Amino acid sequence: MHDGSGRIVVQNLSKRFGAVNAVQNLSFTVEPGSVTGFLGPNGAGKTTTLRMLLGLVTPTSGMATINGRPHSQLGNPARVVGSVLENEGFHPGRTARNHLRVYAAAIGVPDRRADEVLGLVGLGSAADRKAGGFSLGMRQRLALGTALLGDPQVLVLDEPTNGLDPEGILWLRNFLRSYAREQRRTVLVSSHLLNEVEQLIDQVVIISQGVTRYYGPLEQLRKSQQSRVLVQPADPSALVKALQDSGITGVSPTPDGRVAVAGSSVQQIGDIAAKAGIAVYGMQEEHADLERMFFQLTQGQYTGGQPGYPPQPAQPQFQGPPPGYPPQQQHYQQGPPSGPQQQQQYWGGPQQ
Repeated sequence: MHDGSGRIVVQNLSKRFGAVNAVQNLSFTVEPGSVTGFLGPNGAGKTTTLRMLLGLVTPTSGMATINGRPHSQLGNPARVVGSVLENEGFHPGRTARNHLRVYAAAIGVPDRRADEVLGLVGLGSAADRKAGGFSLGMRQRLALGTALLGDPQVLVLDEPTNGLDPEGILWLRNFLRSYAREQRRTVLVSSHLLNEVEQLIDQVVIISQGVTRYYGPLEQLRKSQQSRVLVQPADPSALVKALQDSGITGVSPTPDGRVAVAGSSVQQIGDIAAKAGIAVYGMQEEHADLERMFFQLTQGQYTGGQPGYPPQPAQPQFQGPPPGYPPQQQHYQQGPPSGPQQQQQYWGGPQQ
C-alpha cells in the first residue's frame, strides 16, 4: 500500500541511452498543496524524467516515487496520479464524452464522471463533438480531463499550456492553483518557457542537459535577482578602478566597451565618476527578470550560447540533494544572469 502522502520524491535519478546521459542524478521533492514547475530547454531531459516517474521508462540508477512507492506498485494508479505526456491519444471519430467513458470504464469509475470532468475542463458544450475536429488547445483540455477521471491526488503535466490561447492559459493557471491549494493536491508541471508558468508555480526545478541547475522556492529565485547599471565611460579601466576604490565590488567590463555595475545607483556611479574626473557619455539601468535568470542557468544547453551572453566557464555538475533534503532550500549552479532577455512567448494555435 502507498502511504497516501501525495508526495513525489525523485532521488538520484539517472537515465542513460547508449552514449547519451539523458538525465543525471536528479533529486527533488514535490509536496501536496503546491504547484512545482519542472523547467528546462527542449531536450533537457524533462519528459524522460516524467516517464521514469510514471513507470514508462526504467531508470539506469536512482528512483522516483509517488506516495512512497514506484508507479508500478500503486495498485490502481489512475486513482492516485493523473498524467498528460501527450495529447494525441484520441480516436478522431469518437466524441469527447465517449472518449472519456472508455477511459472511465478502464479505471473503474462511473460514466457520469465523464460529464463531470468535461465541465471541469470547459468542454461541456463540446461533449458530443468528435475529437478529430478539436483544435490543439481543445485537445489539451480533453487530455487534462482524461487525467482527472480518477480524481487523482497527484497531477503530472508535460507542457500543458501548449496550444492554449491567453484565455486558456489563464483558465489553466486558476484551475491548477485551486486544485493544488484548495484541495491539497500535488501538481508537477513541465515547461520550456518560464514566463508561461511563472504566475502558477510555488517552487521550481530547473534542469539543462539532464543536470539540475536550480531547485527551490520560486520566491528565492526572484529575490536573487540584481539590477545593474551599464555605463559608457571615456575610460572604462579608470572607472572600474574608481568604483572599486569606493567600495563597489560588483563591477565588470562588457565586450562592447561599457562597464556593468551591480548593487549601485545611477546617482552613486555619476558622483564617483565626476569626483575621479572621468567623462561619462551615458548610463542605462537594466532590471533583471526571471526569464533572464532561466537563460543564465540553462544557457549551456544551447550551441554557442544565447546572443548577448558572454561565454561562461564550465561549471561543476550539481549532484542533487541527499536523502531527507529539505524541499524549501534553494541551489544554484551559476550566479545571477547578466545578458539581455532573448526568449519570446509562443501561444500556439488558437482555441476553437
